[in-house]
Amino acid sequence: MKLDSSISAVITGGASGLGAATARRLAAAGVKVALFDLNAVAGVALAAELGGVFCAVDVTQEDQVDAGFAKARAAIGQERILVNCAGTGNAIKTASRDKATGEIRAFPTANFERIIQINLIGTFRCIAKSAAGMLSLPALEGGERGAIVNTASVAAQDGQIGQASYSASKAGIVGMTLPIARDLMGEGIRVNTILPGLFNTPLLQGAPDNVKAALAASVPFPKRLGDPDEYARLAEFMVTNGYFNGESVRLDGAIRMAPR
Repeated sequence: MKLDSSISAVITGGASGLGAATARRLAAAGVKVALFDLNAVAGVALAAELGGVFCAVDVTQEDQVDAGFAKARAAIGQERILVNCAGTGNAIKTASRDKATGEIRAFPTANFERIIQINLIGTFRCIAKSAAGMLSLPALEGGERGAIVNTASVAAQDGQIGQASYSASKAGIVGMTLPIARDLMGEGIRVNTILPGLFNTPLLQGAPDNVKAALAASVPFPKRLGDPDEYARLAEFMVTNGYFNGESVRLDGAIRMAPR
């Protein structure tokens, strides 16, 4: 797919981090962008900077996702690109013992379900609704109608202690990538997934310098945190390379996460 002003994109989690970097890179290529996010302050500011549109969307809420796509399409047209970056995580052991009291606790199921709802079901919800919209578009050269990029995590394969829900949600995204690509192959819509490693996103930017230094040192090479634009460049490549389809690709400096 050639990127220019005739192309529109929706980026979920687009107000910060990997999503914001992707929005900036696509906009720099002339693409019209819509940002789905809960952070209205950052989202409105970035949309204004890029000449795009901000849509307040919680991806777990069907009505908000529908309203977000409606607002985006009214402002910039039916998207041919969807990049799913919305997501969150937690760190709770499946069962644990309180060191001070000896009390035994089980992982609250509601907390597990929340991560699945946001990361996995939220991603699928946006894919399904975006793909349905893409089906209404005429095919481009080569029969292509659209391209979808999802965000999993290296935790899908190397989940650490306390990451059962997070790893399950991200492994689910990897697991559904090929079936969805096959579902949409007859309509000219490609689907790929990126598994980021340790990236310098807002989640890590608040960590103490010594913690960030230790994390960077754990990466085989290069020994640093990933730059969000490096994620954005891979997302852009997945969109523009018409033979890239049904793949889940690690972007992690060759790291393999230890148990903790």
